[in-house]
Amino acid sequence: QPKSKAAFGSVGRRIPYRILHVINQDGESLGNMHRADALRLMDQHGLKLVLLRENVEPPVYRLMTGQQIHEEQLKRAEKKKTSPKQGMCTKELSFSSAIAKNDLETKTKQIAQWIEKRHHVKVTIRQAK
Repeated sequence: QPKSKAAFGSVGRRIPYRILHVINQDGESLGNMHRADALRLMDQHGLKLVLLRENVEPPVYRLMTGQQIHEEQLKRAEKKKTSPKQGMCTKELSFSSAIAKNDLETKTKQIAQWIEKRHHVKVTIRQAK
């Protein structure tokens, strides 16, 4: 089965549900209606039906323009990027307080790379004897 490119539910004419809860493009509820009525409304206004929530009874669809669909996909992609990742990686680095200058510079560069990759960095400095 090919991967769906949509960031959210199905878009278009293939609707598996008979009764839908429809929301217009301004966000106002149009109530529950039969699939055929929703498709007729979609054609009259030149809009597309987008599945928002399918785990409720009846499933919620929204009438959207192509531009609105694109903007919604961009918002969801941005939100996905900024959400914290499950396997957040913590990097740990320890060195002596008597570290040589060039070693310190090397380790500082390594820390900067880890921070760029959005890792948590823990630095431990041991006291030299």
